[in-house]
Amino acid sequence: MFVDQLHVFLISISPFGEARLGIPYGVFKGVPVLLAFLIGWIANLLIFPLLFKTVDFSNSLFWNNKFYRKAAVYLSKRAKKKTKNNIEKYGFWGLMIFVMIPLPITGSYMGSLAAYIFRMEYKKSFLAISTGVSISCILIALGAYFGVKII
Repeated sequence: MFVDQLHVFLISISPFGEARLGIPYGVFKGVPVLLAFLIGWIANLLIFPLLFKTVDFSNSLFWNNKFYRKAAVYLSKRAKKKTKNNIEKYGFWGLMIFVMIPLPITGSYMGSLAAYIFRMEYKKSFLAISTGVSISCILIALGAYFGVKII
């Protein structure tokens, strides 16, 4: 049981799954829905402060490195392209809705990068991303719960 909970956490904090994959994984492995939700939700909430501060620190430390700068610019352009319409037009609400939509490439990682790129205020960004993550996790947990009940 602990191993499944650990997997839920690791999947939920990874950029490849986030809570969108972690919560259903836990529910289908027998972790109670509320516990899977809490673990996935907490792991997904940790992404913003960790990523935001890490990107800021890394940029100040490695920006002079050609390979780092090239990779950072590539990721920045990608994040800006995916989020430009929502965030430039709607700001806080656009970021929240972007993170809330339970689709690939619309989660905490891309939202955190977008908040950093668009130089949104840290507290405002955290609130938008946290709200979006919370709504998304609730939707995913409900879907996983009813999916298990139907099956």
